Amino acid sequence: MTDALRPMAKQRLYEQVLDRLRQYVTECGLRAGDRLPPERDLARRLGVSRASVKQAIVVLEVQGLVEARHGGGTYLVRDSLDVEPVEALVERRRRLPDVLEAREALETKLAELAAERRTEEDLEAIRSALAHMEREIEEGAYGVEGDRLFHAAVTAAAHSSLLAEFMRSIADQIAESRTESLRQPGRPHRSLAQHRAIADAVADGRPRQAAAAMRRHVRTVAKVRLLDWEPGGEG
Repeated sequence: MTDALRPMAKQRLYEQVLDRLRQYVTECGLRAGDRLPPERDLARRLGVSRASVKQAIVVLEVQGLVEARHGGGTYLVRDSLDVEPVEALVERRRRLPDVLEAREALETKLAELAAERRTEEDLEAIRSALAHMEREIEEGAYGVEGDRLFHAAVTAAAHSSLLAEFMRSIADQIAESRTESLRQPGRPHRSLAQHRAIADAVADGRPRQAAAAMRRHVRTVAKVRLLDWEPGGEG
């Protein structure tokens, strides 16, 4: 038996809206910083409900392609709306809670150990990562590379080869969760401040405080728009 002639899946309305928005941005030559028409206008012109348009906008938000400013409209973050397949987005949403749970367990312990075992060289690497992230944010970026460097430096400062190996085994998934988190409005500055609190506790040799600061940070990371998105719903 073959599965090739199984019934075709019906494309949801919001997926059709995504296709039309991508076409609109391309044909109108819109670029990063340009504003999309209001949701009400899009719904009227496309002949769909506002709920379907809102679903499409949320998908674009969690992909980092648009920024929806409260009361101020929706703006392009990039020069196109090349859309990640919805199936891939659903899969990322499915595995993200497990990744964040693992991060909290591993990184809380790593921060605690770092406060006990760090060397001056370790502290210099942590400070350098903080400075790198600050520069990225000042230049208008999300601070992704600085964030990666910071967590890598804390992991190294713990001097636990087995925990470091566990972190390497989920490095790709952690990178995914990092990007999802830092895309949230206002998140880069907040993450940098939380990193500094962790760094201070590590530098001062305060294991419990370092663990608590890391736990607060990872729980902030867990608050991402992707987990609020429902792939079903209307449209």
